[in-house]
Amino acid sequence: MGLFKVIIYHKKACVTMGFFLMLSTQVFNQNQPLADSLELVYAQGNFEKQHELKILHQLSVNHTDTEKKLSSCLRLIEKARALDSVHYLYLGYFEKGNALRLKSDLSNALESYLQGAKISKDEQELGILFIAIADVYSIIGNHDNAVNYYQQSIGILRKVNDSMNLASALLNAGDEHVNAGQLDMALLYTKEASLIYTDINSPIGLAYSLGNMGMVFAKKDNDKDAEANIQKAIGILEQYQDYYPICVYLTYMSDIYLEKKENKKALNYLERSLMLARKYGLKEQISDANLKLSSYYEGMGDFRKSNTHYREYILYRDSVSNIQSVHQMADLRTDYEVSRKQVEVDLLHQEKRNQRIIVIATSVALILIFVLAAVLYRRNNFIRKTNKIINEENKRSDSLLLNILPDETARELKQNGKVLAKRFESVTVLFTDFKGFTHYATNLPPEKLVETIDFYFSRFDEIIEKYELEKIKTVGDAYMCAGGLPFPTHDHAHRIVQAAFEIASFVNKSWNEKSKDDIRFDIRIGINTGPVVAGVVGTKKFAYDIWGDTVNIASRMESNSEPGKVNVSEHTYELIKDAFDCEYRGEIEVKNRGMMKMYFVGEAVGSRQ
Repeated sequence: MGLFKVIIYHKKACVTMGFFLMLSTQVFNQNQPLADSLELVYAQGNFEKQHELKILHQLSVNHTDTEKKLSSCLRLIEKARALDSVHYLYLGYFEKGNALRLKSDLSNALESYLQGAKISKDEQELGILFIAIADVYSIIGNHDNAVNYYQQSIGILRKVNDSMNLASALLNAGDEHVNAGQLDMALLYTKEASLIYTDINSPIGLAYSLGNMGMVFAKKDNDKDAEANIQKAIGILEQYQDYYPICVYLTYMSDIYLEKKENKKALNYLERSLMLARKYGLKEQISDANLKLSSYYEGMGDFRKSNTHYREYILYRDSVSNIQSVHQMADLRTDYEVSRKQVEVDLLHQEKRNQRIIVIATSVALILIFVLAAVLYRRNNFIRKTNKIINEENKRSDSLLLNILPDETARELKQNGKVLAKRFESVTVLFTDFKGFTHYATNLPPEKLVETIDFYFSRFDEIIEKYELEKIKTVGDAYMCAGGLPFPTHDHAHRIVQAAFEIASFVNKSWNEKSKDDIRFDIRIGINTGPVVAGVVGTKKFAYDIWGDTVNIASRMESNSEPGKVNVSEHTYELIKDAFDCEYRGEIEVKNRGMMKMYFVGEAVGSRQ
């Protein structure tokens, strides 16, 4: 885990009692109470028209809620473009990039920063943008580009005497040196940043530098100084309701205590980090905290809790932006970058060529010896690091395999390369699909259709997780899950039915809330209970799947259901009839199955007043 990176904010004015107070220095913190006051002022229209862009900018800076921050940025961009304000249009794209950074949407964050760079004509703003671009390079692991942009930014900001953003550049450059394993250099940059933050009286900046120094001390095995600095940082950040870095620091504190074998304290920090991340919608931190909790409970032998946290980790991991797309974006060079930096690049290349000519002319033999020694050193170093990575990845793959599959199944898969199928005598299977999906699929853009299907299936996943059921797969608009495996339970039919009602209720509620221009689906649900065979299929990407007549009948129950109804077979009815009011539909012709009894499930017994 890298250190926390400061996101830079432009903020040159604040609002008090309906008028603007101009400040001579830049302020570097978020202020949710101020944002709440500004939202009220803006909603009531209690301001002069020429102040509208300033208010929207302050909202985009001060909101601690990432969704509200992003919404304010979009309003600012729209208004600035309408009023042809270059400065505020630049600020809108800049703060939009910051908001997307907090949401871990790195590809769109970088695109927003570059859009702002095309607009900006100010040298100071360019220095600040270089920090943001360097941050994205750092996050995706492009060390050379990150250091290059940080150094350029530091040079510009020293030149224009921008102490606030200079401190931020130093702090983030320190983080990058941590990523490269250069801890002494990282500590040097971070300490200089903390001195500047102290000098300009920036509590938030000081908190970030204290927290980062604490994590550097932890990497240097100085736990005492690490804990002291991180605790001071958290204390300051809590006062300002800046929860994203608090989540990062809390997770790091848990690492410190895990190393000390103080598991109870480590668990307390992890649970606190997860609680804050969930409360404020910080997906990356939700994912990180769940992964660490999964590993923690696995080490404690509590495999059920470990599996629960690992499932939530997978759920949120998939919602975080694809790093591959960020790599592609990071390699792009816009026309702006080329035009602004071409002269500097040419001069740098010329200087390097001159240096090479001098060195080659005076000490060819020395260079050859040095190159040979460097090659041998790097080769040995590479072999050592590679072996270490292989060992670590083997351990990690073993751990992940145990989280995905039962212990016995995982061992069998590792030993034999395959898993023998296992029979379960009583499993309840649920199928859903959307009425009219084929019509929508042929008449709508694929992006819109996939977006809508993802909206529904993501909520289905949460419902299935709530009732501790097993998602099997999705095919097109069909969603399949089961209860009673891989761990047999006695109440799987009841839990499947409860989950089915929540799914139907959610789809119906979504229908009522969506506008007439949105895609709106009716859902059909079918359920059957009986024996199945379960196992692992595939040789590269393993998948847990189930087979048998029970599965086929469940599918027929769904195809013979009606929109908004839960249709169950006679087998399932016998298990739930005492708990739910059921409507007998009679015997219905089923394709390839003949006549079968079916029931619509109604309210739970005793729920009527």
